[in-house]
Amino acid sequence: MPELPEVETVCRALAPFVTDQTFAAARVHWARTVEPHDPAGFVATIPGKRVLSVSRRAKLIVFELSDDLVLTTHLRMTGNLRFIGVDSEPEIAPQQHLRLEFDFESGDALHFYDARKFGRVRLYSSAEWAGYQSTAFGPEPLDPALDGRTFAAMLQSRKRQVKPLLLDQTFIAGIGNIYADESLFKARIHPLQPASTISTRKARELHQAIVETLEAAIANHGTTLRNYRSALGEAGENQRELLVYGAAKDAPCPRCGTKLRKIVVGQRGTTFCPRCQPMR
Repeated sequence: MPELPEVETVCRALAPFVTDQTFAAARVHWARTVEPHDPAGFVATIPGKRVLSVSRRAKLIVFELSDDLVLTTHLRMTGNLRFIGVDSEPEIAPQQHLRLEFDFESGDALHFYDARKFGRVRLYSSAEWAGYQSTAFGPEPLDPALDGRTFAAMLQSRKRQVKPLLLDQTFIAGIGNIYADESLFKARIHPLQPASTISTRKARELHQAIVETLEAAIANHGTTLRNYRSALGEAGENQRELLVYGAAKDAPCPRCGTKLRKIVVGQRGTTFCPRCQPMR
C-alpha cells in the first residue's frame, strides 16, 4: 500500500497539471470505487467543479474543489491515479483495470486504475472533510509543530507495542509497514517494545529517524516494489535505499552482520535486527 512518500509524490506530480483545471465529466466503471456515493449522483456532481489545490493528508490525495467540495483518493493496495495530457502518448495501462475517469474542459484527463479494486474516491463538503480528517488522522510526521519532545510525550502516554502504534493512523498519519520498519531499525528500537517504556532520548531518536526516512523517500520519489507509480507513470527509486524492509530471510544486518529476523506484528510482516534492536 502506498504510504506517505508515495502519496506525496503523486500530489506533487499532479498539482502543476490539474490545479485551476475545471472538470467536464466523470465516468464510473466500478461502482464501489466511489462508495458510499451513488455513481450517478457522483458523476452528476463533478462537471463544472474547478480544482483549487492538490495536497496530501495521511495517505489520501486531497483535491480542494470549488463550491466548497473536497475530493479524496485513497490508493489502497494497487490504486494508481494517472494524469493524461491532451497531447500524451497512448496509455499502456491495462484498460480492464480502469475504474474511474475524469475529463477536464482542456481536453486533459485523470484516470484511476486499480487492479485489486480496493481504492476509493470520495466527495465531501468542506465542513464534512474538516470534521472527518481531524478525528480520523493523527498529526503529520513532517509537520514542524511535531517536534521530538512532543512525539516522546505521545509515545510515553501509550502502552501499545511501538510498531502497531506507528501504523495507527489516528496516532500519527501516513506511516505504513515499509517506513515503520526502516525507522525503527535506524533508531535501534525493537518493534514489540511497549511505547510507554521508550526513553525520551530514544523517542527523540525515533522521531528523527522517521523524519529522515520519509524525507529521503520523498526525494527518491517513493518506493516501487510492485504496483506503485507516480501520477505521470514513473516508478520510485527508494527501494534501492531500504535497509531492512523486504530483505531476504536470514539476510545479514547492514549494520552489524547479524541475521535479520522476520516476525508478524499486527498481521504485518516485520523485519528487524535482534542485536541492533534489543527489547529494552
